[in-house]
Parts: sequence; structure tokens; C-alpha cells
Amino acid sequence: MISANSKNNILIRLTDERINHIFKNHPETKGCINWFIETIEHPDFIVAGDFDELLAIKLYEKTPVTKNKYLVIVYKEITKLDGFILTAYFSRGINKKRRVIWKP
Repeated sequence: MISANSKNNILIRLTDERINHIFKNHPETKGCINWFIETIEHPDFIVAGDFDELLAIKLYEKTPVTKNKYLVIVYKEITKLDGFILTAYFSRGINKKRRVIWKP
């Protein structure tokens, strides 16, 4: 299991089950686990999801897919001490209608 601290200083877990799920559904993310951690700990911004989840988003200039893609990490903060990653994927754009929770 891998973990990272969110901007709320909550430990966000990435379990083997979730890694397998992500790699199966988004094979372009294979080899990007360090990017997952970096995106959780140092996102460009965080937006609200539809079901109490958070989306940490970071733009990467070069990715396994192409240039200039956003890595989106969807995660939940369950308590003040614990949370987990639901999924991760690359996107060429972001939904600007989502409510921004955090930005530098």
C-alpha cells in the first residue's frame, strides 16, 4: 500500500486493489504512481466531485499519453486522519463548472 498526505494533511491510501483497478481501466497511467503521490501532495488545484469526493488535479507537460495532460486523482477523505484514492486518469481538459476547493 502506498500513501500520501492531502492538502488537509490527511493520509490518503492507495491500495493494491485500487492500483489494479486504475491500471485495468486507465492503462496509460501504468508507471505513474509517483505522479499520483505528487498530484495528491502538490496539486495545481482541488475541485469538488459529485458525491463528496475530491479531485486533485495537476498539469503535466509530458505524459505517457501526449503533451500537456492533466492528471486527475479522485479521492475521499473519510475522517480527519484517513482517506483513499478511488481512481486516477489523464484528461486533456477540466470541468470549469466544478467548485474549486483549494488552489495556491
